[in-house]
Amino acid sequence: MKNFLLGLLILFSSCTIQKINKSLKNSEPLQKGHMGFMLLDPEQNKVLVDINSDKYFIPASNTKLFTFYTSYSVLGDELVYGLNYLERGDSLIFWGTGDPGFLHPDLDNQVALNFLKQSNKELYLLDNFEQVDAFGSGWSWDWYNYYYATERSAMPIYGNVVRFKLDEGQNRFSIIPKRFTPFIEAKKTENWNGYRFRRERFQNLFSYQLDEETHSDPFETDIPFVTSAEFTAQLLNEELGKKITVIKNANYIKEDPKKLLTTPADSIYAQMMKISDNFLAEQLMLLVSDQLNNKLSTSDAIEYSKENLLADLPDEPLWVDGSGLSAKNMFTPRSIIALLGKIRAEVPLEKIKAYFPAGGESGTIRNWYKADEGQSAYIYAKTGTLSMSNALSGFLITKSGKILHFSCILNNYALPSSELKRELEKTLYLIHDKY
Repeated sequence: MKNFLLGLLILFSSCTIQKINKSLKNSEPLQKGHMGFMLLDPEQNKVLVDINSDKYFIPASNTKLFTFYTSYSVLGDELVYGLNYLERGDSLIFWGTGDPGFLHPDLDNQVALNFLKQSNKELYLLDNFEQVDAFGSGWSWDWYNYYYATERSAMPIYGNVVRFKLDEGQNRFSIIPKRFTPFIEAKKTENWNGYRFRRERFQNLFSYQLDEETHSDPFETDIPFVTSAEFTAQLLNEELGKKITVIKNANYIKEDPKKLLTTPADSIYAQMMKISDNFLAEQLMLLVSDQLNNKLSTSDAIEYSKENLLADLPDEPLWVDGSGLSAKNMFTPRSIIALLGKIRAEVPLEKIKAYFPAGGESGTIRNWYKADEGQSAYIYAKTGTLSMSNALSGFLITKSGKILHFSCILNNYALPSSELKRELEKTLYLIHDKY
């Protein structure tokens, strides 16, 4: 009887896998581009579905899975080192580690601010900003006005953005931080290209236009500002009420600095993963580099990860930034599956659920992949979206209690992303329901 039941189970599973393959391969929308898909049952170490899993695809924000694993492995899940400093006589020399939490409008970490405020020494900001390019390799120059391309920097402050916010019932929007108020003007133009707010390309001068019919609707918009050591010193001066002198020659510091613990890593990971925050992803790679060698270099952090953490992946990652904004990033689905296995082995499930978007519940998939009424989320996965790429990779919990690993990357589709998501939603629910 036992062997008979086992045979039935194997037959049932085989039929289910055939249905899953048919669902993907016979989908008319999914045949209109290039698809990579892999589904793994890690318990049995069995590949259930494999469609072009050995081919390279542009992963978009699935790149953040690599950033997350690298950061979690190097930085841990507690506090990150948010400030480097040296004390020399009556002077305190400090410089950035890439920590994005310093007065960030959502993370709002003031540990470094209070440290500098309480010091009775002369304050000197060491200019290591030249170590960090504002934009990543392969980014487009005309993204400067969008939050998703917020400038990377050695010592971010306020998240390197100005936040414009109109709350329910208010008739004037607020500006955070308020010091930018004098640099904003109203403009009326027929050629606004859909922006409510915009910035001059090379200057921190902002303008806005609000539609008369919708100007009372609540909104929150973050616009990046242009960063520099001098501007950061000026902003710090205003926050601290203390003079900040910029030291331009960063090379004369030879000894290892002291490091100040600041922002909880958990809060950075959760926001980066759930809302696919590109700025936080980029800054995490700088934090990794700083911790490894007291230098800010995304490429150094990537090389370290590839050599020491990811050398056993099936295919070498072609990896150039932390966020996935660059179309130069290319990974194979089977390497992402291998990475998910590493994450599952090293990160507790409750933390995965806290960090990853949950289908029908939170983050970038709160409106997709909903569970049956009264049931918990069955998809915990990272999305990825560029004009040429849609991706979803993560963990799928079946009704039978199995946790499966899946990766789907869709490139070169001339279709709305919503149409692709609907097709994928059907397949993932079938897996959840039947396997």
